[in-house]
Amino acid sequence: MSRSSDKPSSGELRLAVFDCDGTLVDSAHSIVSCMQAACTQHGFDEPEPESIRRMVGLPLEDAISGLFPQMENDKVWAVREGYRQVFTELREKGEVHEPLYNGALDALQLLDSAGWLLGVATGKAMKGLISTLGGHDIKDRFVTLQTPDRSPGKPNPEMLFKAMAETGAQAQSTVMIGDTTYDMEMARNAGTLAIGVSWGYHESEELIQAGAHRIVDSYNQLLAAIDDVLMENS
Repeated sequence: MSRSSDKPSSGELRLAVFDCDGTLVDSAHSIVSCMQAACTQHGFDEPEPESIRRMVGLPLEDAISGLFPQMENDKVWAVREGYRQVFTELREKGEVHEPLYNGALDALQLLDSAGWLLGVATGKAMKGLISTLGGHDIKDRFVTLQTPDRSPGKPNPEMLFKAMAETGAQAQSTVMIGDTTYDMEMARNAGTLAIGVSWGYHESEELIQAGAHRIVDSYNQLLAAIDDVLMENS
C-alpha cells in the first residue's frame, strides 16, 4: 500500500486532511454511551445523546464544559478521565463500535492514487486515534496525524498548520474534510479549503454558514468536489 508520498503532476504537494469521528467513522454510539456513563459516575445528570453528538470534534474537556457550562475545572478533568477509562475498558473488551462510513476506504484509495497526501485532524487523543485507524488497517495511509493532546484543538488552526508544516503543503492546496462547524472554522482560520460531509453530526446548512466551500452527500462525490473547489479557488 502506498503512503501518498508522490507529488502530483503539477509539482505542487496537495494535502487532504480528514476529521475522524463523524467523517471517517461513525463513533456516535460509543461516544454517547461513554460520556453518559462518565457523567453519571461523577454525580451529574446524563446528557441527552443529541447534545453529546453536537460536541463531537472538540477536545474532550471543551466538550464536557460545553455540556455543563457551570462545571468546575476539577470536575471537568475528573469526568474527562472517567470517559477515557470507560472508553478504554470497552475497547479492551472489543465493544467499541465505530465502523467506517460507506465509501471511505475507496475515497482514500482514489485520493492516494491521484497523488494526494492524506492526514487526520481530530478531537480524539493520539492513543485513541491510532487505535481507531489501526482497527480498520488504515493508519499507514496517513502521513500526518494531529490531535488536541499535541496541539490546541478545533477550531484553533494549529493542527492544520502543523499538518502543512509536516508535509510541505501550502494552504491553497490543502483541504479539510469534516462533518462539524468546528472543522469548517478550523479550515477557514488556517486559510485552507473546506469540504463538509452531510452524514455526520452537524447539519449541512450549519457547515455552509461556518465556511464550507462544498457539501458532499457521499464519499463517491468527494474527489470531484475537491477538484471543483481547487479550480474555483486557484
